[in-house]
Amino acid sequence: MSLERAVAPDPYDHLPPVPSFAVTSADMTDGRPLDELFTHPGVGGKNLSPQLSWSGFPAETRSFVVTCFDPDAPTGSGFWHWVVVNLPLAVTELPRGADPLPEGAFCVRNDYGERTYGGAAPPPGDRAHRYVFAVHALDVDELGIGADATPAYVGFNLAFHTVARGVIRPTFQS
Repeated sequence: MSLERAVAPDPYDHLPPVPSFAVTSADMTDGRPLDELFTHPGVGGKNLSPQLSWSGFPAETRSFVVTCFDPDAPTGSGFWHWVVVNLPLAVTELPRGADPLPEGAFCVRNDYGERTYGGAAPPPGDRAHRYVFAVHALDVDELGIGADATPAYVGFNLAFHTVARGVIRPTFQS
């Protein structure tokens, strides 16, 4: 089965522009394939979240949200792999396999239906998918949403509170 289709735009192309800051990872590189450690067990992976660090965010930052989104999923709406909300200002790194999360932070349900990281798992034979790992610097201490919020609702609220964003975009192909 062929899944030929146009390349989806970057999810942040349609939002008002914000400054960027540095996001780095000991586990992944922008534009390079993810290691199988960070992929879903359905494609032979270990479902571990990759290590992330960030710096250089604006002085008015009061908290962070970390997301991972696949804009290339054949769904018409992409696929949310990870949404970590309410990371305190003092937290500027998540270790590999981040569990437990820092106090006060939580995950909303991803598109696998789980409140955790869900690894990459593009359909077999599909082109390489982009996994947009973003750290959003916010102007509020907490986003004001509950654990039952959807990733889309989190994204809607991020549009009003993001003062800067840093991104890494690794790829993966099954």
